[in-house]
Amino acid sequence: MKNFIRFTAMLFTAITLSALMTHLLELRVKINLSKDNYQTVQAIYSGWQWLGIFEIGAILLTLIWVMIERKAPAIYPLLLSALVCFIVSLVIFFTYTFPANQATDNWTNLPGNWDELRKTWEYSHAIRAILSLVGFSILVIALLNKDSVRPA
Repeated sequence: MKNFIRFTAMLFTAITLSALMTHLLELRVKINLSKDNYQTVQAIYSGWQWLGIFEIGAILLTLIWVMIERKAPAIYPLLLSALVCFIVSLVIFFTYTFPANQATDNWTNLPGNWDELRKTWEYSHAIRAILSLVGFSILVIALLNKDSVRPA
Protein backbone atom coordinates (compact mmCIF):
# COMPACT_ATOMS: atom_id res chain seq x y z
CA MET A 1 0.00 0.00 0.00
CA LYS A 2 2.91 2.35 0.77
CA ASN A 3 4.26 1.96 -2.74
CA PHE A 4 0.84 2.62 -4.26
CA ILE A 5 0.56 5.88 -2.26
CA ARG A 6 4.09 6.92 -3.22
CA PHE A 7 3.57 6.11 -6.88
CA THR A 8 0.18 7.79 -7.13
CA ALA A 9 1.37 10.87 -5.25
CA MET A 10 4.33 11.17 -7.62
CA LEU A 11 2.12 10.61 -10.68
CA PHE A 12 -0.50 13.18 -9.66
CA THR A 13 2.24 15.65 -8.75
CA ALA A 14 3.97 15.13 -12.10
CA ILE A 15 0.73 15.71 -14.01
CA THR A 16 0.08 18.89 -12.03
CA LEU A 17 3.66 20.04 -12.52
CA SER A 18 3.55 19.44 -16.27
CA ALA A 19 0.49 21.68 -16.64
CA LEU A 20 1.98 24.41 -14.48
CA MET A 21 5.32 24.30 -16.28
CA THR A 22 3.56 25.11 -19.54
CA HIS A 23 2.43 28.37 -17.96
CA LEU A 24 5.93 29.19 -16.79
CA LEU A 25 7.54 28.38 -20.12
CA GLU A 26 5.06 30.39 -22.18
CA LEU A 27 5.09 33.43 -19.89
CA ARG A 28 7.86 35.30 -21.72
CA VAL A 29 5.87 35.35 -24.96
CA LYS A 30 2.29 35.57 -23.69
CA ILE A 31 2.86 38.48 -21.32
CA ASN A 32 3.40 40.82 -24.30
CA LEU A 33 0.62 39.65 -26.63
CA SER A 34 -2.01 42.08 -27.84
CA LYS A 35 -5.46 41.92 -26.27
CA ASP A 36 -6.96 40.00 -29.21
CA ASN A 37 -4.05 37.58 -29.51
CA TYR A 38 -4.01 36.97 -25.77
CA GLN A 39 -7.72 36.20 -25.71
CA THR A 40 -7.29 33.81 -28.64
CA VAL A 41 -4.41 31.98 -26.96
CA GLN A 42 -6.27 31.74 -23.64
CA ALA A 43 -8.99 29.70 -25.37
CA ILE A 44 -6.63 26.70 -25.36
CA TYR A 45 -7.19 26.37 -21.62
CA SER A 46 -10.84 25.43 -22.00
CA GLY A 47 -11.37 22.29 -19.93
CA TRP A 48 -8.17 22.63 -17.92
CA GLN A 49 -10.19 22.93 -14.71
CA TRP A 50 -10.23 19.12 -14.69
CA LEU A 51 -6.54 19.23 -13.82
CA GLY A 52 -7.68 20.36 -10.39
CA ILE A 53 -8.54 16.73 -9.68
CA PHE A 54 -4.86 15.86 -10.00
CA GLU A 55 -3.73 18.85 -7.93
CA ILE A 56 -6.12 18.05 -5.08
CA GLY A 57 -5.21 14.38 -5.44
CA ALA A 58 -1.50 15.21 -5.22
CA ILE A 59 -2.09 17.17 -2.02
CA LEU A 60 -4.20 14.44 -0.41
CA LEU A 61 -1.84 11.66 -1.44
CA THR A 62 1.17 13.61 -0.19
CA LEU A 63 -0.66 14.18 3.09
CA ILE A 64 -1.23 10.42 3.39
CA TRP A 65 2.44 9.84 2.57
CA VAL A 66 3.40 12.34 5.28
CA MET A 67 1.27 10.46 7.81
CA ILE A 68 2.73 7.09 6.77
CA GLU A 69 6.29 8.37 7.21
CA ARG A 70 5.70 10.47 10.34
CA LYS A 71 8.18 8.32 12.30
CA ALA A 72 10.95 8.59 9.70
CA PRO A 73 12.85 11.65 10.95
CA ALA A 74 15.09 11.97 7.90
CA ILE A 75 12.29 12.07 5.28
CA TYR A 76 9.29 13.31 7.25
CA PRO A 77 10.44 16.97 7.10
CA LEU A 78 11.01 16.58 3.36
CA LEU A 79 7.53 15.24 2.79
CA LEU A 80 6.03 17.91 5.00
CA SER A 81 7.94 20.60 3.06
CA ALA A 82 6.63 19.26 -0.25
CA LEU A 83 3.10 19.25 1.14
CA VAL A 84 3.48 22.88 2.22
CA CYS A 85 4.66 23.81 -1.31
CA PHE A 86 1.57 22.20 -2.82
CA ILE A 87 -0.81 23.81 -0.35
CA VAL A 88 0.72 27.27 -0.82
CA SER A 89 0.41 26.80 -4.57
CA LEU A 90 -3.29 26.05 -4.21
CA VAL A 91 -3.77 29.07 -1.93
CA ILE A 92 -2.12 31.23 -4.60
CA PHE A 93 -4.51 29.79 -7.18
CA PHE A 94 -7.59 30.70 -5.17
CA THR A 95 -6.18 34.08 -4.13
CA TYR A 96 -4.94 35.32 -7.52
CA THR A 97 -5.53 32.99 -10.47
CA PHE A 98 -9.14 32.00 -9.88
CA PRO A 99 -10.35 35.58 -9.31
CA ALA A 100 -8.74 36.59 -12.63
CA ASN A 101 -10.57 33.71 -14.31
CA GLN A 102 -13.83 34.85 -12.74
CA ALA A 103 -13.33 38.51 -13.69
CA THR A 104 -12.79 37.55 -17.34
CA ASP A 105 -15.35 34.74 -17.61
CA ASN A 106 -12.40 32.39 -18.15
CA TRP A 107 -10.85 34.84 -20.59
CA THR A 108 -13.87 35.02 -22.90
CA ASN A 109 -14.70 38.60 -21.90
CA LEU A 110 -11.82 40.99 -21.24
CA PRO A 111 -12.69 43.96 -19.01
CA GLY A 112 -10.87 47.30 -19.03
CA ASN A 113 -8.27 46.07 -16.53
CA TRP A 114 -7.53 42.94 -18.54
CA ASP A 115 -3.79 43.66 -18.70
CA GLU A 116 -3.53 43.80 -14.90
CA LEU A 117 -5.57 40.59 -14.68
CA ARG A 118 -3.26 39.00 -17.25
CA LYS A 119 -0.19 39.87 -15.18
CA THR A 120 -1.85 38.48 -12.06
CA TRP A 121 -2.86 35.31 -13.89
CA GLU A 122 0.47 34.73 -15.60
CA TYR A 123 2.71 35.51 -12.62
CA SER A 124 0.58 33.55 -10.17
CA HIS A 125 0.87 30.54 -12.46
CA ALA A 126 4.63 31.05 -12.72
CA ILE A 127 4.97 31.10 -8.92
CA ARG A 128 2.77 28.01 -8.69
CA ALA A 129 4.98 26.23 -11.24
CA ILE A 130 8.09 27.00 -9.19
CA LEU A 131 6.42 25.83 -5.97
CA SER A 132 5.28 22.63 -7.66
CA LEU A 133 8.74 22.02 -9.12
CA VAL A 134 10.29 22.47 -5.68
CA GLY A 135 7.66 20.22 -4.09
CA PHE A 136 8.09 17.53 -6.73
CA SER A 137 11.88 17.69 -6.38
CA ILE A 138 11.56 17.28 -2.62
CA LEU A 139 9.33 14.24 -3.14
CA VAL A 140 11.94 12.71 -5.44
CA ILE A 141 14.63 13.29 -2.81
CA ALA A 142 12.41 11.71 -0.14
CA LEU A 143 11.68 8.77 -2.42
CA LEU A 144 15.38 8.25 -3.14
CA ASN A 145 16.14 8.34 0.59
CA LYS A 146 13.26 6.18 1.78
CA ASP A 147 15.28 2.95 1.94
CA SER A 148 18.29 4.49 3.63
CA VAL A 149 16.19 5.67 6.57
CA ARG A 150 14.68 3.35 9.12
CA PRO A 151 11.99 4.60 11.50
CA ALA A 152 12.88 4.61 15.18
